[in-house]
Amino acid sequence: MQTNTLPVFRLEGTVTATHLAYFRQHGIIQFKNFLDKETLSTVLREVEQVQQLLLNNNTQKVNGIPLKFGTDTNGNPLIQRIAFASHFSSVLRTLLKEERLQSLTKLLGPYEGRIGENEKDGLVINHYVNAAHSQFKQLGWHTDSPRDLFLGTRIMPMLNVGIHLDDCPLENGGLRVLAGTHEQGLLRLLFRKKYFIDNNPDKKEVGFDIEAGDLTVHDGRLWHRVQQSPHTGEKSRRRVMYIPIITGAYQPKHAQSPTPFYHKLAQLKQPRYSDRPQWGNAKTAIVNSSSI
Repeated sequence: MQTNTLPVFRLEGTVTATHLAYFRQHGIIQFKNFLDKETLSTVLREVEQVQQLLLNNNTQKVNGIPLKFGTDTNGNPLIQRIAFASHFSSVLRTLLKEERLQSLTKLLGPYEGRIGENEKDGLVINHYVNAAHSQFKQLGWHTDSPRDLFLGTRIMPMLNVGIHLDDCPLENGGLRVLAGTHEQGLLRLLFRKKYFIDNNPDKKEVGFDIEAGDLTVHDGRLWHRVQQSPHTGEKSRRRVMYIPIITGAYQPKHAQSPTPFYHKLAQLKQPRYSDRPQWGNAKTAIVNSSSI
């Protein structure tokens, strides 16, 4: 595994021709300090409030997408994957309209892209931490594209934008990619590795030194994984907000949206929030996020 010796950038105003050329070659790009310290603090507070709201309401799903639960370092309940988070926060909703963020749709060219706030899984908050009962410590090799096949549609171009909320130097785990694999053929896209099962390092993978406030964009066809932190407790904490940039027909989710098959499989691996007696006797709540 190698560090990312390729350049990092700053997103000042809009995506440039240099950004486009780099992204088209590698399928991944890193922008430094997208969020300043004050905005980062505001976003972190908002993320905590969204989590608390969902815990207080005993919410299991949002618009058909299951939440992923775990336990924090202090033993308190933790939501390790929240879908459609901006539906519960005016601050996060406003962030998605930010001019620099909107300019990232150019990276999907020649397709006309949009930020999928109400589509796919919306704004997702991933929260990795190594604790005794954490359910989300790493994520195996995968691409984002085959989800379309599970939904009965052909694979469409998409981007995944990550806004990183914690420092994550290379040695602390985090994002690993096989740069350039967004140009592979369909067979390599589907069968290069065992989806989500294979966590093994690849000699060609690239890792990153991430600082809180940095932003990354990767092509949905790019092979990537999340390396588990070698640390436990607070030092292992890694929070990232992911935003899809998509194209094609507008397909918003709602409270009656069915749970995709791949999410049903993932649910089999984790206990339900209501099955955890130390968290109280929660009732299942399926939330229509547009009503909150």
